[in-house]
Amino acid sequence: MAMIEIKDVSKWYGSFQVLTDCTTSVEKGEVIVVCGPSGSGKSTLIKTVNALEPVQKGDIFVDGVKVNDPKTNLPKLRARVGMVFQHFELFPHLTVRQNLSLAQTLVLGRAQREADERGLRYLDRVGLASHKDKFPGQLSGGQQQRVAIARALSMDPICMLFDEPTSALDPEMINEVLEVMQQLATEGMTMMVVTHEMGFANRVANRVIFMDAGHIVEDAPKAEFFGKPRSERAQQFLAKILHH
Repeated sequence: MAMIEIKDVSKWYGSFQVLTDCTTSVEKGEVIVVCGPSGSGKSTLIKTVNALEPVQKGDIFVDGVKVNDPKTNLPKLRARVGMVFQHFELFPHLTVRQNLSLAQTLVLGRAQREADERGLRYLDRVGLASHKDKFPGQLSGGQQQRVAIARALSMDPICMLFDEPTSALDPEMINEVLEVMQQLATEGMTMMVVTHEMGFANRVANRVIFMDAGHIVEDAPKAEFFGKPRSERAQQFLAKILHH
């Protein structure tokens, strides 16, 4: 069974259809990069996986649990699906250590000491152990995003979703975040990543999904996508993005 299954998913905002009959799956340990022009539905697609965006048609399963079943306990599901956003979503009035432990104690019911220990272990893993008592505003954008990744990991997720995690960062900070993500990929974390970072996609992805106007236009192994994409639209997109 795939870790993530998306079957014939469609979504509308009012009369505007933002996703049309999207179908794909992500095996355990796979890294899938979702790319495409702005407004193509990439972020919406990834947010349907943990029901941050509800769908009107189709089905989504995570580890066999039907996400869009009204009986599904969404807080419990979201606790198992790590999500890292474009903007770091850290609580500005809490220290890094407190940001890391809060959801563990509230959602998972962990004791404060265990939550602190786990959070600090992952903070060390993203190279920021010495910053545990700082507030988010005292960190660079790249550091805040690495804290956000550590926070997601400390919930013991079965898979991770990244929604343009580097697009709000200065160019020199992008690599420090991508390196952490690359490390996760080598350790076998199941990941769906919305990104324009094609170098990262080429290094790390198993497959690339290319979207345009709410459709999955290509869903191909990395070598095939970068070697010779089947659709003219993907060829145009790659020519532009790789040229820059």
